[in-house]
Amino acid sequence: MPTQPSKDLDTFPNPHPERDYTIRIDIPEFTCLCPKTGQPDFATFQLDYVADRACIELKALKMYLWSFRDEGAFHEAVTNQILDDLAAACQPRFMRLTGKFNVRGGIYTTVIVEHRAEGWRAADRVELP
Repeated sequence: MPTQPSKDLDTFPNPHPERDYTIRIDIPEFTCLCPKTGQPDFATFQLDYVADRACIELKALKMYLWSFRDEGAFHEAVTNQILDDLAAACQPRFMRLTGKFNVRGGIYTTVIVEHRAEGWRAADRVELP
């Protein structure tokens, strides 16, 4: 197989670091293993972030997320770990990761975690007529 899962996260320079803008990445095929049963857990992640000097490179993100496929992890733990790793890699002004885990035993789980750079504040929302 030409590509393999990897914990390495690559970045590239933000092409517009002078501006706050939102990058949204939808990740519909995340999998890991239930740490209690070993059965697969499936989730959809949504990553929203305001980059500072660096952006996450998408192929590296794909390989990074793939690396969880054979690892056991509680939903809360894996969502927080992914956010921590992504924030460490690109040092964003703001980052939010939402993990929507598929049903298991009649229960859906959604985990939402955030990172904010010290001193960063979002601009006021603009409502257009």
